[in-house]
Order: sequence, then C-alpha cells, then structure tokens
Amino acid sequence: MTATDASPPPGTEQSLKQKAQLLDQALHALWSQGSMGLSPISLTLAFLDWALHVGTSPGQQMLWLQQALSAMPQTMAGTEQEKDPRFRHEAWQQWPYIGLKEAYKSQVTQWTRATQVEGMSDHHRHMVTFFARQWLDALSPSNWPWSNPEVMHKALDTRGESWLNGWQHYLADVRKTSLPLDSETQAALEPLPYEVGKEVAITPGKVVFRNRLIELIQYAPSTDKVHAEPVLIVPSCIMKYYILDLSPHNSMVRFLVDKGHTVFMVSWRNPDASDRELGMDDYLRLGVMDAMAAIQAQTGEPRLHAMGYCLGGTFLSIVAAVMGRRTTGRRRRAEPRLPELASVTLLAAQTDFSEPGELGVFIDDDQLKTLREDMARKGYLSGQQMAGAFQFLNARDLVWSRNTRRYLLGEEEIGMDMMSWNADTTRLPERMHNEYLQSLFLHDALAKGHFRFEGEGVALMDIQAPLLVVGTERDHVSPWRSVYKIHLLTDTDTTFVLASGGHNAGIVSEPGHPHRSYQMHHVAPGHPWVDPETWVKQAALHEGSWWVSMQHWLAKHSRQLVKARHISARRALCDAPGTYVKVRYVD
Repeated sequence: MTATDASPPPGTEQSLKQKAQLLDQALHALWSQGSMGLSPISLTLAFLDWALHVGTSPGQQMLWLQQALSAMPQTMAGTEQEKDPRFRHEAWQQWPYIGLKEAYKSQVTQWTRATQVEGMSDHHRHMVTFFARQWLDALSPSNWPWSNPEVMHKALDTRGESWLNGWQHYLADVRKTSLPLDSETQAALEPLPYEVGKEVAITPGKVVFRNRLIELIQYAPSTDKVHAEPVLIVPSCIMKYYILDLSPHNSMVRFLVDKGHTVFMVSWRNPDASDRELGMDDYLRLGVMDAMAAIQAQTGEPRLHAMGYCLGGTFLSIVAAVMGRRTTGRRRRAEPRLPELASVTLLAAQTDFSEPGELGVFIDDDQLKTLREDMARKGYLSGQQMAGAFQFLNARDLVWSRNTRRYLLGEEEIGMDMMSWNADTTRLPERMHNEYLQSLFLHDALAKGHFRFEGEGVALMDIQAPLLVVGTERDHVSPWRSVYKIHLLTDTDTTFVLASGGHNAGIVSEPGHPHRSYQMHHVAPGHPWVDPETWVKQAALHEGSWWVSMQHWLAKHSRQLVKARHISARRALCDAPGTYVKVRYVD
C-alpha cells in the first residue's frame, strides 16, 4: 500500500476539522455559561497575573496588612454624612450595625488597594478590579436580612408583611424566568409596562421611508414656522429609538419640534438570524446615508443637522468624515449626492476606544472568540445578552439594591417609562457586531486612522461641520473623558458639554428636571489641546437642562425660518412609531 492509498478519502479531513471545531465550540459554550458568558480563559489569565505578582511581593503584603490594622480602630467611628445609599437608614448608625457597615467599607478599601498591583497588564488589572468590586458588592451587609437593620425594622413594623410580600415577588420573578423560550415568537413575552405608540413614542409623525434596516420617521410640526434645516437623529442600534421620545414631558423629539425644528428619526430594525451578514458598511450606508438622502428628497433642503446617540453617534461621526472628504472633490462617480451637514451633534458617543470604561472588561481576543462562537450558532447577539452585560456593569444598583428593595423590604417596583424602555431589548447581527468590536473596541481603528468604509480609509480629521459633543459625568458605557478625545481627532469648530447624570439619564435631561446641571465650553478650529481636568476647571457651569443650550446652538447654525413642512400623504407609509420598533424577541 502506498502513501497515496493510505490518505483519507476526499472530504474526510475537512469533515474531521468541522467535527473538532464543533466539539471545541460546545465545550467553550459550556465553560462560558459557568462564567456569566465571559471567557473562562481570560478570567483565569487575569487572576493568575494578579496572584503571581502578589505572591512574589511579600513587602507589599506586609504594607496591606499594616494598613488594614491601622484602619481597624476607625471602623466604629462612622461618618458624619453617609453618601452610600445602601447605608442611609438611621439604624445603620447604631450598634451593632455600624460596626458591620464600617468593617465592610474598610474591607472594600483594602481589597481595592490590593487589586492595584504594579507589573500587571492594564487589561488584567481592569478585570481584577472590576470583579473584585462585583464580589464585594455581593457581600455587602445590606444584601442580607440578618445584617440589614432596615429590613428587620420594616419586618417588625409590618408584622412580617414585608417578608411575605418579598416572597411573593420572588416567586413571581421565578415564574417569569422559567417560562419556555421561543426566540421567533412573542408567545412568552410579557407586555411592556408602557406600551409603545400609546404611552411612549407618541409624538405625532409618519414613517416616510423604509428599507431592510431602518424606518425613517418624520414628525409633524407644532409651529407655523420652522428652521430651514431639518434635524436627523440617529439613535444607537443597541437600543430602541424611543429613549429620545419617551413620555411627552421628557421627549427630546417633542422638545425640538416645539422649538420649530423639522425632526426625522431613524428606527432600526430588530434583526433575526437571516440578517447575520449585515455589516458595519450596511449600517452606515442603509442606516445613515439612506436616511439623509430620503430627507433631502422629502424636504428639498440642501443642508441638515445630524445628531447621533451612543453607537449611533459613532456611526454618524464616520459618515460625517466620509462626507467631509468627498466634499473636497474626492466623491466617487457613482456616489449619490447627500445633503450638506449644517452641524453634527454627538451624544455620549465614543470615537476613541482606547479607554472604553467598564465595557473594556469584556473586550480582548479570547473574549471576542467566545462571543463569535456563540453568535455563529444563532446569527446574532441576543437582546438578553446585551441587557445582561449592561446589568452586570451596574450590578450594585440593578441587581443587589433591587433585590433588597423587592425581596427583603417587599417593595413594589415603581414603574417608569425609562425602565419599560430598558426592558425592550434589541439584537445585533453577527457580522456587524463582530466588526464593531474587533475594529473599534479591540483595535481602536477609527481613532488610529485604520477604519475603512466600503474600501476607503476614514479619518475624523475630515469632518468639516461644527460639532456639539455631549458627555455625561457618570457614564459607564461611554466615559466622558473618552468622549472628550474628539478634540484630538478633529480640527473643526467644537462645543463640548459635560452634563450631570449617567449614560441614559444624563441625556434624557428635560427642562424642569430637578438637580440637573452642565458645563459647556467652545473652541474654534486650530485650538490647542486642553486636558479634561483643566477643561472642567475652566468650563462655565450652568444650572438646569443642557437641552436649552443645544437648541440655541442648533438655531445659531441654522439659516432663516420657513413655513412649517407638513408630511406628504403620498410619501407616508404608516403612522409613527412605525412597525420596526414593535418587533420584540424573548432572547
């Protein structure tokens, strides 16, 4: 028998490779389920990096021990004003609970110090610090009935009724999570507390354009005169668009319409497995550029204001750079002419991803490999995975504090429009999400000038339109210092706003909302670099909603007022909020 005779039949080797790959993927999926969907290899490497550096640093260990011992006499002293909302009840200032609280806070301080070990990689240090905080939050004495005085006091005051209510809440939640899942039907979906189109997303308008990826909504005018340039809003495809059109009192869309702007909104389609090959180029072309072309066809205006939120802002910055480059005479022959950008507004949108905040915990080569294997089986990233990741980032408030209120104190959750919106999850197509994480998060291609759109390089320095960039103080998704780096990547007229609040509440900051403030500062083209800490010291502080200043800024960059544009019945496809926004999946 020759060597040729001993070779496997054609196709056998490829079949063996596929089987081996499937076996590996199945094992990796099983492991990731035991580590909250994360790569167990990445978690293990981070822990080993920390443990090896700690184990070979006896001097550092002695220093930590000395610091812990010196802090012990202070654990009974308490604080003048408790800032942690978990410990604000007056009973936490009484023995023995004050001892539990202060000992816990001392341990948090010591373990936080222990995670800051020299020599570790930045990514591993970030991971260890993050998971140490998650672990410490789980061990808080506020999470357990026997160590939380507020729970014990309420149980006595209500003669145990609070515990009975909490038990009923727990059983109800267990029943919800045990329902059978059918990802392609809505049979297992509970109605949202706030119904889309009836209680939220109710600003009057019509869908005037639709393709396989978006519906474009034009809102009806509420003033006799409007600014000539329409406003296009590009929300994040990670979320439903109506975060910017919640209830009438906190709808940014209604606010702008009432101020005399013609507003258009992109409503992203909630994808399914058949959309797995939709990529970043599709989202930029079909999602942003097609919307701009449709607005020009609808209004006849040669200019528009464009506004993007979160990932929608990242998309918009790329399109603005492409349009800026092609305006200088490098437009491709087959390229349809788009309206000129009168201005670009970026809301909590990153363009530099070198410091992505807490999301960076989930981003490295092995974590993305685990995620790719999971998406390859389904064709998309599920809404549950997306929601779980954001919940995990803020587990103290969204998990532990919620459980304490609901199960231990027996309190009903106070329904609100933003909580309902938060439960209305969306999917992302496999290819687009892979490209987004690989190109932007992992390799920071946009900031480094390596990002390509339809084969052409993209540089944010090509943006020519004036910029209004908004960051929020407590943003864990798009940290404001990261958002601020737009100053390093562009050389155009730029106004930066730092608003109080977080990623969502800081943006949905309507006039009249209590305890709201913002800082604002403008720089002209050719401006020198000012670091974020210096910027905070010199930027003017304003009380109230930044929406007012945003609207004034838009009006400043607009031309004359024109007669209000009523929606053409010929172009209207259906009433707002349209059909795409109402598509929901259990996963």
